[in-house]
Amino acid sequence: MTAPIAGSNSTTLERDAQRLHAHEHRIAPGEIAIGVVVGRTSEFFDFFVYAIASVLVFPSLLFPFVDAVTGTLYSFGLFSLAFLARPLGSALFMWIDRHHGRGVKLTIALFLLGGSTMSMAFIPGYEQMGVTAIWALAVLRIGQGMALGGAWDGLPSLLSLNAPANQRGWYAMIPQLGAPLGLIVAAGLFAFFLTTLSDADFLSWGWRYPFFVAFAINVVALFARLRLVATPEFQHLFESRELQPAPFWETVRLDWRTIALGSFAPLASFALFHLVTVFPLSWVLLNTGESAERFLLIEIIGAMVCVLAMLASGVVADRVGRRAVLGISAGLIAAYSGFAPQLLGAGGFGETVYMLAGFVLLGIAFGQSSGAVNGSFSSERRYTGAATVANLAWLIGAGFAPLVALALATRFGLWSVGAYLLSGAICTLAALAINREWARSTSAG
Repeated sequence: MTAPIAGSNSTTLERDAQRLHAHEHRIAPGEIAIGVVVGRTSEFFDFFVYAIASVLVFPSLLFPFVDAVTGTLYSFGLFSLAFLARPLGSALFMWIDRHHGRGVKLTIALFLLGGSTMSMAFIPGYEQMGVTAIWALAVLRIGQGMALGGAWDGLPSLLSLNAPANQRGWYAMIPQLGAPLGLIVAAGLFAFFLTTLSDADFLSWGWRYPFFVAFAINVVALFARLRLVATPEFQHLFESRELQPAPFWETVRLDWRTIALGSFAPLASFALFHLVTVFPLSWVLLNTGESAERFLLIEIIGAMVCVLAMLASGVVADRVGRRAVLGISAGLIAAYSGFAPQLLGAGGFGETVYMLAGFVLLGIAFGQSSGAVNGSFSSERRYTGAATVANLAWLIGAGFAPLVALALATRFGLWSVGAYLLSGAICTLAALAINREWARSTSAG
């Protein structure tokens, strides 16, 4: 017999899953990897469905009373709300985790995520409800952020801890694959409806279908993740405190320095993340008159290239080390920032070069950006610390990137977007250097 997963906090759902799946055989890293990829792809699909709609739909649906650029800036303001809510969601759902079990936390978080995303499909326009429609979308966007903050399940840590010692870089890369895969599916759906529907039908009802799909994907992801939460490996790591949730504010108080460094370490890749996905779509549509479906196709191809670059980052990281990959990629992003954004104003060929080169760099950097300093946490606080770092990194590095980039580019020109990206690369290099010196002085002491 195997003990309950979370002691007295184990739920009926968790115990049923455990009886179904917690056999005597050891769960292979490959099985964990599949669950992690499914879970992360579902989260990023929800993310990109909203991101694409924030460019193609919400400016005209909710802000018809201002010009197109201002409407898009307002839409990006709503976009940022989820990132502000993520740390709050992390704190709330860590409490649920500690008191009611991880299965309960995941179930609530993923249903909140899927429900908030699906409910956006019913948002009426400003002409029907006025400012109430804007407030409704803001509340649902906050719900998405709270859910994403609470959806941290420790599975990337479980994958890392079960990975072969000489393949840690490869297995650290696997959870990141969810980002380009989610983009491919989301962009593909929008491109399909754009090409098969008239503009009027798309803006009336076609854009709503991807939001319905999000709920179904989240249900599938929930069961894939609960299956792994029910494994003996997960239970053992929970009981040994490797995956046990520590109090949120206690973790922040005791490990604030590690949290700060971890939040800034992936800044180059997180800033680039939105500068090759959300921002260029808005810039091209607002300034060139090109069709959205054409640019979405470029994004889909870029995301495929990103997958290949991520796979390469895992191989290279196992040879030279994750820190070296992060540092070198930050340097390359800094060089890219000096010329690449201007390519968005150089016609179709320039846009394609900007996107494909950006996705290559994103794959290399983002592939190794997860948990760069998590080893500095004590085992008792690693689970909560890793979740806190992830949410703060997204807030600082990516939450306001589309808004800031579009505002800068509109006011000062595309060169200013490069300066913004350069600041992220500098922050990454500084955080890596400080963390290395801190680790050296700690070991010496």
